[in-house]
Amino acid sequence: MRRCIGSTAFGIEAHEAPIDDFPVQASAKDGLGRMCRPHWTAYTRALRKSSVARKASEIVATAPAPEPVAEPEVPSRKGRRAKAVPEPEADAA
Repeated sequence: MRRCIGSTAFGIEAHEAPIDDFPVQASAKDGLGRMCRPHWTAYTRALRKSSVARKASEIVATAPAPEPVAEPEVPSRKGRRAKAVPEPEADAA
């Protein structure tokens, strides 16, 4: 048995779990993670939801009031023809 540390911030209680329930963590001294798989999944899901909610509230708080959209001006038919562009002269070599 191994101790899963849990997370008080997200309501995950610490408990004892079988070693097989812990994911491989190569950077850890013993090569195992600190949370069991089900609680690690719940923890990362809660972190993601918290992040999305925080970003959404920041966007609402900092969003400027919408400005009225003016109708675009439509050019008259006069002057819609393409102006003739002179071709560049070839240099005499």
